This record gives sequence, structure tokens and C-alpha cells, in this order.
Amino acid sequence: MKGRQHFTIGHARVAPGSRLTVDLPVSVLSDHTPVTMSAHVVHGRQDGPTVFVSGGVHGDEVIGVEIIRRLLRAPNLTTLKGTLIAVPIVNAFGFINHSRYLPDRRDLNRAFPGSEHGSLASRLAHLFMAEVVARSDLGIDLHSAAVHRTNYPQIRISPDNPNTRELAGVFGAPIVMQSPLRDGSLRGAAKEIGKDILLFEAGEGLRFDELSIRAGLAGILRVLRHMGMVPAKGISKPKSQPQFCASSKWLRAPMGGLLRVYRNDGELVRQGELMGSVSDPFGEQDEEILAPFDGLIVGRAVMPVVNEGDAVFHLGRVPSVTKAEDSVEDISAQLEDDPMFDEDEIL
Repeated sequence: MKGRQHFTIGHARVAPGSRLTVDLPVSVLSDHTPVTMSAHVVHGRQDGPTVFVSGGVHGDEVIGVEIIRRLLRAPNLTTLKGTLIAVPIVNAFGFINHSRYLPDRRDLNRAFPGSEHGSLASRLAHLFMAEVVARSDLGIDLHSAAVHRTNYPQIRISPDNPNTRELAGVFGAPIVMQSPLRDGSLRGAAKEIGKDILLFEAGEGLRFDELSIRAGLAGILRVLRHMGMVPAKGISKPKSQPQFCASSKWLRAPMGGLLRVYRNDGELVRQGELMGSVSDPFGEQDEEILAPFDGLIVGRAVMPVVNEGDAVFHLGRVPSVTKAEDSVEDISAQLEDDPMFDEDEIL
């Protein structure tokens, strides 16, 4: 019986039953320092799907890097069926500089599918599409909020895609957001070549958040188990179905000043409830921020200094606050109750 074929990526060949870190050349800096995009490939002995997990598309989103680091130490991968491609830092330029962007100030997640002979962002996007996305059956892309904001753990999916809707439920993050595809995004470019991507959003830039890291790691392992790639041992099922938000709205600062937050991310609010307020530095003027509808706080600002019009609360619509309460609380409590992950024991 013929054995499984080697997995080829770049100029490397990964044998069945082995794992290898492959450095894919991206560019050379002005001082002649080479820059690579490093992918760790776990190539199982038995056939199965190929899944990629990526982090650091925005260089300041470090939570994804830590989630992938823990994933690669998970004992479940020792008997992996199929192939896992893990790219913890897609945008090495931004990661080194603690920046969301590339040196040319371009947002990599607006440069896909890219071009072999385009800008730096375009070339990096092209490399990732050709070497990683095109070889995979599914992708899980890990993100966090922009600077001075935080997101409660959530999966974002495209409208009218039953496959990603099902996988979002399997992933088991507390929230599932319906989010349209944007021009130049990784999700949009992947769809053009028939590939589905789950987008995980959690935490804030340049910060670790244990709840978000746990949610990401547990969700990835659940998806791999669902696809028959890893055994079920040690992988818990979500206690409740995630709360689905078909739409959302950013609430903005009614004036410039100091923001005081009274409701946290992950909390449910009813229409008219007080969420926060903005005051001038002298305490002479104060403006309240009220919930315009029943919703779930899926993200918020963490910087107390705001200008008029700054986005301060991201509120997702829910059909029923009462029904949503138990679901969100169950999943959040499950993540908080899981044992702390350390260097020697993961799940």
C-alpha cells in the first residue's frame, strides 16, 4: 500500500508523521537583513484535511501569536490526521516594530490577493495566498481589536455561508458576528478561490488576555476535532451555543473629554440603560451614553481620553436579552473555569 505523500511548501518537503518550520523569503531590508514568513507544518501520517491557522496579519495583534504557540504544544497534534499549517506572525515587519502596518504604512489585510511584483504589502499577501491559503481546505485567522480598544472573544463570518456558520458554532466563542467581506481582505481573497476562513477577534493590540487566549485555543481544537483531524480527548464542547449578532453599531463619544465606562465588554444591556459617560476635565459638563437598543457589548474603547465622535462601544444586536444571558454566561464561565495553561500542560 502506497504511503502518504510529502507535503511541499516553498522549497521544503515535510515527510508524513513529521513537523518542520519552514522560512519563506519575503524581502530584504535596507540594511541587507533578510525577512521571512515562517510557517510550522505538522504533516500527519494519515490522510485528512489541510487547515491553516494564522496570526499577526496586523503586527500589533500578539494574542494570535500566543494562541498558535500554545496550539503547537498541544498533545492532540501527535496523532494529527491531515496537515496543519501554522503561521504565528504573517506580518513580521509590523510585529518587530509593534505596529499594525507594514513599513510602507499599508494595511496587509487590505492588500489581498496581492501581486508577485507589487508593493511590499502586495508581495507578502501574494506569498501567503500562494504558499498557505491555496494549499488549505480551511483557514482560521486570529485577530484582536485596534489600538486602545478591546474585543470580547468572537467569531466573524460572512453572510449566507452555511459552512462557516456551522463551524462558528463548533468553535464555541461566546459571540458570532455576521460581518461582510471587505475589498482586499484575506477572507475576501480566499472566497474568490473557494476557501472558507473563520476570523477570530479577541482582546486588544500589544496585550495578552488569558480569557481570549483560552477561547481561541479551545475553539481551534474543537474545529480540528470536528473535521476528524485530532482525537476528542481533553477537548471540551461548548456548554451553550454562541450568541449570534446579525448586525452591530458603534456608539460614539458625544463630546471630547474623559470617558467613564460603566458596562464591560461581554455584558448584555437593555435599550436606554446607561453604558458610560464623557465629562470635560473640569467636571462642568457631562454627557451620558445610553444603549440605543437591546444588545451585547462586543467591543469597547479602553483609552479614557476621547475626542468627540470617537468610537467607544461596539454594540451587537440580540433578539432577546433574556435568552442571550444564559448562553453568554455559560460559555464565559466555562472559559474562566478551565485550568490555566502553562509550558508543560495544555488542555
